[in-house]
Amino acid sequence: MIALVSAGSVVALFVYNLETDRYGTKVETAWAMARFFTILTHVGVVLTFTAAALRRSGIGAPWIAALTLSVVLVGVVFHALLSDITAFEGLGQWANQGLHTVVPAACLVWWVAFAPKRMLDYGNLPMFVVWPCVYVAYALARGAQDGVYPYPFMDLATRSSAEVVLNLAGLLIVLLIGGVVFVMIGKFTDR
Repeated sequence: MIALVSAGSVVALFVYNLETDRYGTKVETAWAMARFFTILTHVGVVLTFTAAALRRSGIGAPWIAALTLSVVLVGVVFHALLSDITAFEGLGQWANQGLHTVVPAACLVWWVAFAPKRMLDYGNLPMFVVWPCVYVAYALARGAQDGVYPYPFMDLATRSSAEVVLNLAGLLIVLLIGGVVFVMIGKFTDR
């Protein structure tokens, strides 16, 4: 269900963006949407939760925990910092709620209730920041090339390098603290 809601929300946002001609053609829309941590993290959610539903092996506790923290971060950052930037209507509002509220909450509940956690330990903390760091490098490289940055807190066109570094360092610290909390929860709930 989580994979279906996540995939449905991404597709709904894609359709909404096409209907409102926000980015242009289908290819331009897909390319523009691929700029966002939200969308790329949801692709990870769809792939990982589909594999889990099909009982595919190889999905380890550290990856599930890190992905869950990333999608929870999507929801928290959206509601705390970004919710007033873009107004969605109709299908876009449904997609927005799926991407930023429903799926993050569902992933967190699923992780606490069902995810394997016994193998989590503090040595796994780097896993919690790998995907976000890869994303930041990708987003900044795209922004440097075309001048379009996906989020205001990392927009080098309007903010100083020092401010962007400070903002991103803050998110990194939040992720590491979140990773510690996830490991602690894992150790407590999987006894």
